Amino acid sequence: MPAPLGKTPTKKMPKIEVLGIEDSQSTRSAVRFFRERRIVVRFVDLRKKPIDPAQLRHFVDRLGVAALLDTERDGPTDAGPADVPGDRGKLIALIHADVRLLRLPLVQYGDDVTAGQDETTWRAWLDRRSGAAR
Repeated sequence: MPAPLGKTPTKKMPKIEVLGIEDSQSTRSAVRFFRERRIVVRFVDLRKKPIDPAQLRHFVDRLGVAALLDTERDGPTDAGPADVPGDRGKLIALIHADVRLLRLPLVQYGDDVTAGQDETTWRAWLDRRSGAAR
């Protein structure tokens, strides 16, 4: 078994940020995915620290609104995906009010982003990084 990593990233490690909710199964599995590969991630619990509007705009620009919204959610919320406005400003305000509208986790690696459980993309990020290091 490899030695455990400290919490201090090194130059060889990618800077990966996982945004989600601590009690979300998909968020926990994303953090576990990277930790199993000895990658230190920065985890942000969106209930404790809301997503920055500029960062949310970055996700919307890269993925689009449809990819960010969780349409498979069954939990009670104030507004469902059918009630989501077309205006980006209203959408950002709505997501700030209820983060459960997002497809979690949101994962960022440099300019690349994903929404939801996307292990194939995460593996491609790590393969690309290890290929560049050789």
